[in-house]
Amino acid sequence: MSVSITIRGIQEAQRANLKAIAALSPDGSFGEAIRYGTLAAHRYSVAITHVITGALRASHRVAIKQRGLRGVISIDPSSVRPKSKARPFIYGPYEHARGGSHAFYERVVRERGAEIGTQMIAIVRRGLP
Repeated sequence: MSVSITIRGIQEAQRANLKAIAALSPDGSFGEAIRYGTLAAHRYSVAITHVITGALRASHRVAIKQRGLRGVISIDPSSVRPKSKARPFIYGPYEHARGGSHAFYERVVRERGAEIGTQMIAIVRRGLP
C-alpha cells in the first residue's frame, strides 16, 4: 500500500501566521488597540470628572505598561491643587467612592466600555490576515 501526502498552501499559511503574530505584538494592531482604548477611556474620564477647581480633572494620567500590552489611567500623585495644596491623589478616590455621577472611572466602563471595546476589536481585526 502506498500513501501520497501533499501539502498545499503552506507558504500562504506561513505568511498568514507571521502576519497574525505581528498583529498581536505591542508594535502591531494589538498594541494600537491598547493605546486607542486607554486614550479613549482617559478622554472620557477627564470629560466627566466633576469640577470645582479643575485639579482632579487635570490629574488623570495615562500610562502604557507591560511593554505596550496594558493601559492604565490613574490620578497623578504629584498633582497639587493650587490654592489649598490639597492632593487630588488623596481626595480623588473619595470623590469616586461617592458613586453615581461622581464615579468617573466606573462610569467610563459603564457608559463607554462596550463602545471602546468594539473599536479595539476592530483595530486588532484590521491587522489580522
